[in-house]
Amino acid sequence: MDLIFQQVDVFSAEPFRGNPLAVIVGADALSDTQMAEIANWTNLSETTFLLKPTHPDADYHVRIFTPHAELPFAGHPTLGSAHVWSSLGHPTKSDVIMQQCGAGLVPVRKSKGRLAFAAPPRRRTGPVAQDDLILALKALRLTHDDILDAQWADNGPGWMVIRLPGREQVLSIQPDWHALKGQSIGVVGACHFELDRTKVQFEVRAFVGEGQGWEDPVTGSLNAGIAQWLIEGGIAPAHYIASQGTALRRSGRIFVDKIDSDIWIGGDVITRIAGTIAV
Repeated sequence: MDLIFQQVDVFSAEPFRGNPLAVIVGADALSDTQMAEIANWTNLSETTFLLKPTHPDADYHVRIFTPHAELPFAGHPTLGSAHVWSSLGHPTKSDVIMQQCGAGLVPVRKSKGRLAFAAPPRRRTGPVAQDDLILALKALRLTHDDILDAQWADNGPGWMVIRLPGREQVLSIQPDWHALKGQSIGVVGACHFELDRTKVQFEVRAFVGEGQGWEDPVTGSLNAGIAQWLIEGGIAPAHYIASQGTALRRSGRIFVDKIDSDIWIGGDVITRIAGTIAV
């Protein structure tokens, strides 16, 4: 069985500087085991499988797999999947692309030549308990005095977010991967133009204690949760740009826009590989 396969670069307009995603189209006949095996084989942070929707308002149904597990929602797979689905010429049922996933329906719209998804509701919010925070700080080799705040911003992958004073502190983190096991931690710090010489407002990093542990280059779900927290708390403006992937020599750019009651997380998506996969 040959299926449409694309590998796309998400959240960067610079070649090979974003977060890669493998997308397999028309995967309805694949079993859960086959999807998991393929995602483990591609060895990317996520691989998505596009299926026929089961919800009447959805344009397609996506299943999202890491090399080790399935996720109900993730951000760069949402933009990458919508890009592939749209590039194949499918008509939409409304003025947005409506994605069905484990977290429900997620609208995706085109804006200023980019795609953007509406941040889904968070499953867990609020301050981080001291026991959980102690574990996170140990994993990041930080102390309580190093941080400004910590909040849950979990919209599916389980994100805890720690806010640091600035970009320099974010980029200097050297995690203890063994201590990170079982945790998903995002870190954010404000950028200062005079010091950082950057036009972005925030620097973000994402650390995942899955398998041997790894840092995600650019993370839509994390940035969605961060934006909801920072904008609601008056820490960030309604429109800003975040940078992620700097420590990995990537150039991720996340465009955040609060429009009415929705927060939209946008970025560039470019197809790098197009062909078929033999299953």
